[in-house]
Amino acid sequence: MSGWWAYLEERTRREVDADVLRDRRLSAVRSVWEALRPLEVGLHEAERVVHARYEALGDRVQRTPPDPLDLPSLAARASAFPGRVAAVEALWDGDTVHDWFVLLVAVLDAPDGEGYLATVYHGPDGGLPSGAAAKAGRALARHLGVPFHFASPDIPDDDAPRWRAVQRPAEA
Repeated sequence: MSGWWAYLEERTRREVDADVLRDRRLSAVRSVWEALRPLEVGLHEAERVVHARYEALGDRVQRTPPDPLDLPSLAARASAFPGRVAAVEALWDGDTVHDWFVLLVAVLDAPDGEGYLATVYHGPDGGLPSGAAAKAGRALARHLGVPFHFASPDIPDDDAPRWRAVQRPAEA
């Protein structure tokens, strides 16, 4: 257990444990970080405190189930967006809690924008999520009759070109 836990007020400890038990990791980290900031504790150390609470609370944590990647669930989400789905796109993102993960989004026309479909944190074997995300994204794109775009399926790259950026020069 991180020694910083002892520096937290009882009220903050209860809030952090409540967030951990509901699998609200980012909220728990924010609470720890804000409470310990006057002591110049950094974000990384706040994450370690919360990680230790996850370990201490173990099986009592109500883990958030992963987003469904089956075709009926993704198709239902896509059909709920306003306007037409022009493409399905997979893109890398990451943070200090989850490392690299892949977002599946529906690229929308009229209105111009995008809609969130799913976040894929891990592959079926616990490895990189790109294979599972690409498989689900391709299946949805086929179902909708639209292109699938994943600019960097093999290497995490959150600066890889987006579908619209690739399409607009090709249209010109």
